[in-house]
Amino acid sequence: MTLPERPITILIAALGGEGGGVLADWIIAAATTRDYPVQSTSIPGVAQRTGATTYYVEIYPAKLSDLEGRRPVMTLTPAPSYVDVMVASELLEAARAMQNGFVTPDRTTLIASTHRVYTVAEKMQMGDGRSDSEVILKAARTLARRAVLFDMQAQAETAGTVISAVMFGALAGSGALPLSRGDCEAAIRSGSKGAEASLKGFVAGFDAAVEGSASLPFEGKRPRASAEVKLRPIFPAETQAMLREGASRCIDFQDQRYAILYFDRLEPIANLDHAIDGYKLTVETARFLALWMCYEDVIRVADLKTRRSRFERIREEVQAGPGEPVHVTEFLKPGLEEFAAVMPRLIAGPLKWLARITGLAGKLNVGMHVKTTSVSGFLLLRSLASLRPLRPLTSRWKEEQALIGRWLTAVTAAAKHHSGLALEIALCARLIKGYGETHARGKSNFLRILETLVEGEVINDPEARAKAVRSARESALADPEGRKLEQSLEAQGIAPLPPRPKPMKFMRRPKPEGKKAA
Repeated sequence: MTLPERPITILIAALGGEGGGVLADWIIAAATTRDYPVQSTSIPGVAQRTGATTYYVEIYPAKLSDLEGRRPVMTLTPAPSYVDVMVASELLEAARAMQNGFVTPDRTTLIASTHRVYTVAEKMQMGDGRSDSEVILKAARTLARRAVLFDMQAQAETAGTVISAVMFGALAGSGALPLSRGDCEAAIRSGSKGAEASLKGFVAGFDAAVEGSASLPFEGKRPRASAEVKLRPIFPAETQAMLREGASRCIDFQDQRYAILYFDRLEPIANLDHAIDGYKLTVETARFLALWMCYEDVIRVADLKTRRSRFERIREEVQAGPGEPVHVTEFLKPGLEEFAAVMPRLIAGPLKWLARITGLAGKLNVGMHVKTTSVSGFLLLRSLASLRPLRPLTSRWKEEQALIGRWLTAVTAAAKHHSGLALEIALCARLIKGYGETHARGKSNFLRILETLVEGEVINDPEARAKAVRSARESALADPEGRKLEQSLEAQGIAPLPPRPKPMKFMRRPKPEGKKAA
């Protein structure tokens, strides 16, 4: 009989906790049942979403009984341009595979989920650092011989299983393996608990691959604005989706009156806005106003970490059964700024001044491990969350509301004469984000632009000022240290600030072992 020339090569890329190893085991079990020679290796990934764990499987599609005692020689690692099937549990992992040459138009079937789990490199950017999903999808359809692309995470959540089961179904449904549907389902049934849920996910993935249709996008539960806070007639229809989302955030953060304040602040801008680019000025101002008004403080963090919905989501993620205990430990490291933020201004001001002159401002961070599934840990955080009604008395509230008012005043004043300048000023609120040092740097850059280009009189022409504000904002987003921002301001005739000092620590060199000091 004529034997196959080479094995079928399968490369799997999965993130931690997604069951990539289980998927490889299922493939091996199904191939072993068919009496096919099979071999697999794995390379562990690293933490914090900087890379996936990869699994490489080779299947020789001929039964051992037909080989007359011979065995094929298989490789341990994949080679570019020699991968028959590439399976990725997330879209950017598919992009990495394509970039590394593992997906080729003459050979590779690409099976990938279209959902995103953002990387550290994407999340650490001052601006929007997300990779463009459409570019990746277009590349996948161009570079792969066949592309099976749909939201596998949504299918897994619907089936109550992990994504590896849906990936296995899509792999079987693609027809790229010499394994039947029955072989694959039998491999799942031979596993341990959770087989029924895994089979549901397998069927969903199999059907999606066979039909070639993408699944419906998964919509998570989000709080919506209460019916008591109704949109006002002044707001155009094009702005209402953003305004509803902003109002729901404000209610969730504080109360109904805070959502009313949100609308009060936007109404003057909506009155001045014109139907240019779909009322972009109102929409963008509403977006960043909602984010700014719902800033992160210890009250907010404590509230979010002790919500019933969060514990339910964690139990779903770890697939805990009824009655199975799940322990959750929060790793917190609040500093002086976080504690001072929830104190009245009369106390917070002197406290921060004293810490600054004594050099303790950056040394008072307290590392805490709080077990929120214990009575004491839960009550500790709930006691902090219960301070929400008192938030308007805190120093952070006073500081943020004053700066928000100053920003909105500048946007409104510019909108009366030049909508383009008003939009550029509104977009400067992108710099206000995060917490700790990230928040401090962003706010410092924001104030620098506000005080020089927006409130200053360096540039009188509105069009030129709009370009200068945009250039300064983009420079600040590109460089969190602020040096590019200072270069941008210097180009406008503004004296640059000196670089921020960075403390240096000198460490005593340890003595070599076995040697004594003279």
